[in-house]
Amino acid sequence: MWFIALATDYDGTLAADGVVDEATLTTLRKFSKTGRKLILVTGRQLKDLLLIFPQVDLFDLIVAENGGVLYSPSTKEERLIAAQPPPQLVAALVEQKVQPLDVGKCVVATWHPNETIVLETIRALGLEHQVIFNKGAVMVLPPGVNKSFGLEAALKELSLSRHNVVGAGDAENDLAFLTACECSAAVANALPSVKEMADITTNSFRGAGVSEVLEMIMNSELASVNLSRHDILLGVNADGKEVFLDTHGKGMLIAGTSGSGKSTAVTGIIERLAEKNYQFCLIDPEGDFEVFEHAITTGNSQHAPTVDETVQHFKLPETNIIINLLGVPLAERPQFLGNLLPRLKSMRDSLGRPHWIIIDEAHHMMPKNENHVAKASASDMVGTILITVHPDELASEALSSLDKALIVGNRPQEMLEKFATACGDNTTFQIDKPLEPGEAFFWQRNKELQRIKVAPPHTERRRHLKKYAEGDVGQEKSFYFTGSNKQLNLRVQNLILFVQISEGVDDDTWLHHLRNAEYSKWFAEAIKDDDLAKETASIEEDRSLTAAESKTAIHDLIKKRYTASATGPQLNSTNILK
Repeated sequence: MWFIALATDYDGTLAADGVVDEATLTTLRKFSKTGRKLILVTGRQLKDLLLIFPQVDLFDLIVAENGGVLYSPSTKEERLIAAQPPPQLVAALVEQKVQPLDVGKCVVATWHPNETIVLETIRALGLEHQVIFNKGAVMVLPPGVNKSFGLEAALKELSLSRHNVVGAGDAENDLAFLTACECSAAVANALPSVKEMADITTNSFRGAGVSEVLEMIMNSELASVNLSRHDILLGVNADGKEVFLDTHGKGMLIAGTSGSGKSTAVTGIIERLAEKNYQFCLIDPEGDFEVFEHAITTGNSQHAPTVDETVQHFKLPETNIIINLLGVPLAERPQFLGNLLPRLKSMRDSLGRPHWIIIDEAHHMMPKNENHVAKASASDMVGTILITVHPDELASEALSSLDKALIVGNRPQEMLEKFATACGDNTTFQIDKPLEPGEAFFWQRNKELQRIKVAPPHTERRRHLKKYAEGDVGQEKSFYFTGSNKQLNLRVQNLILFVQISEGVDDDTWLHHLRNAEYSKWFAEAIKDDDLAKETASIEEDRSLTAAESKTAIHDLIKKRYTASATGPQLNSTNILK
């Protein structure tokens, strides 16, 4: 489930003349039985609400006094979450015979046309309090306190994200919390200003309109509602039009040859997800995303994360998690994912998040022709991004859950056709010219292929120096000093070992690999550092250099790029190359 909670206003939205009809109460009960949450957000004082609404226990939490008070019907606990009314303001309004005048735990309330006196009094006393209108009602509240403020406190209490909430309202004071919700609904009797900003305007009035929204959530997860305002920018097409990843759609494949820009594209996407407070979980088998300021990383080359440990991090909606699997043996990584995905799916059913699950090296994590639980879990999970160099090696069940692809690198037609075939689609692709650096093809099934300029991250992502300097790229991607006659078999899994071991190999062995341009190839494909690879290639091509000279030159390149000064405080020069 995506939409886990309804937050609704009371007067004029849920209730008519202060009363909620039986049909609406029945729908509220039905909605609650699905495991979803109900939050009432009202301008009323709690004591008044309890007198006129005996069914308040239907709701998980009550936000009263327009955001200043939080009440739990299950525990009967009432909590003031904003400042009390200033005594001097109340005294001044009483002295001026403002009537009616109602003083709550946080709010001071009256009616039109008393707003003029109220505003003049606030100004005369030098207070920062604000005046909020609710049709004819005039409410005085501390600065920053509104229904959105109260809803935020309620969601924190329930460990829910605002992205999993639908809001319903009818008046001016509802606009703040409706805007904060992922989807906003205006009942048919709402003010024009509320209808104008809402994602949904119901056909029915008041409680019947709220019931209409509840049925839409339960029956279709609001699939027919246009929520494109939340979409994530991917890039710009040839016509200069922005191209987006639909936040509420199915998943996406990101495929391309090694070093072609997949990580840059993914970094931009997760950066924009984080900026919008969508929670993501990124499974990172090779430590490519180890350094990312908007997420917590669990696991490293020395520590294998556990599923239980990982799931604990998702308690807070604003926490993003990167799961580094370098410490998990390659053969055991699919099983780790197979254990993790059902737990994430269970969280989505109860909390609606993580909103996005991103799996790097997906062909290793979800290989085809394996009867693995990961395939079954992936097949019914929306909001998934699979990243791979080999889409044809991915489990077909996982690929079929996707409906779009972002293709980079020098084999786009091959990648697109492999994806389409795996999805049972016979679309053919005409590629007129190769992709330029920073470009990609974006294809949604049943739509035109687009060439786009990929939107880069706002800040240049650091090369993952620590991983490649002291981590383990795995046996498959390790470098092996063998010599021309295969007399050696020295495995190199990171750059520290490359320097250390190459210092000890004989000149013939060093030159054998140098003349075959194997160093630059390894730096490009395994270390994923194109600049290092290009500079190394120029050394490999210089036949005037001796073994010692070329070795020193390449070592100097590595040390220059992979030191503490190159990466900032997260790399300690005591354990990184000097």
